[in-house]
Amino acid sequence: MELKESERVRYNRQMTLRGWGEASQKKVKEARVAVVGVGGLGSPASLYLAAAGVGFLRLIDNDIVEISNLNRQILHWGSDLGRPKVESAAMKLTQLNPEVVVDPVNEPLTEGNSMQLLGDMDVVVDGLDTLNTRQIVNRTCVELGIPYVYGAVYGMEGYLTTIIPGEGPCLRCIYPAESTPQEAFPVLGAAPGVIGSLEAAEALKVITGIGKPASGRLIVFDGEEMRFDEVTIKRNLDCPVCSRKRNFEKITR
Repeated sequence: MELKESERVRYNRQMTLRGWGEASQKKVKEARVAVVGVGGLGSPASLYLAAAGVGFLRLIDNDIVEISNLNRQILHWGSDLGRPKVESAAMKLTQLNPEVVVDPVNEPLTEGNSMQLLGDMDVVVDGLDTLNTRQIVNRTCVELGIPYVYGAVYGMEGYLTTIIPGEGPCLRCIYPAESTPQEAFPVLGAAPGVIGSLEAAEALKVITGIGKPASGRLIVFDGEEMRFDEVTIKRNLDCPVCSRKRNFEKITR
């Protein structure tokens, strides 16, 4: 898939990165990425993925835009109140970069549809706000061998890791217990802005093969103290999700 001259101009600043060039930009153009949830995390992640030229973006969410979203969900504006989030997001992303195919899916991701919605993706990016749905994404990605970029926020804190099936721990290794969904929790809008941007960077690294993804490492952002910490995480050999599959096809991008 060749780059157009307009694309060479649009992506020039990233194509001059060491090791990027036209070859990596073609990989980005050919990539298919799902963003599950287009709220606080999914908004900045989607924006930067679209800006970078990811060829196909699938947005999965079944919520509508509410006024309480607007302190952090930057893809949605006051004029979008009552509109499905995927429609609001798709409109902005298409305007930002008409070269990107945006596929809005206005339905929740569940055990019943996760294989269908994620099965043809190269990378899955987390824009969710409940651990239980994240575990569905995790199980699906492990089963299919798809890299999964996990992100979460609470207050002024954020968390990030990249799950590469067969090469490191999965989300169930990190969080072995189910959780009780919390109706509303505190969030400073800048926190998902930081983590969502990092998720986009991780996804692009996986696609291009440039750099070292945060596999086996949980990155912790403390916005109150303004620092990043790192926790080493190991694969649980008894994990009910990732220990079942002993032989993974090595993922190359």
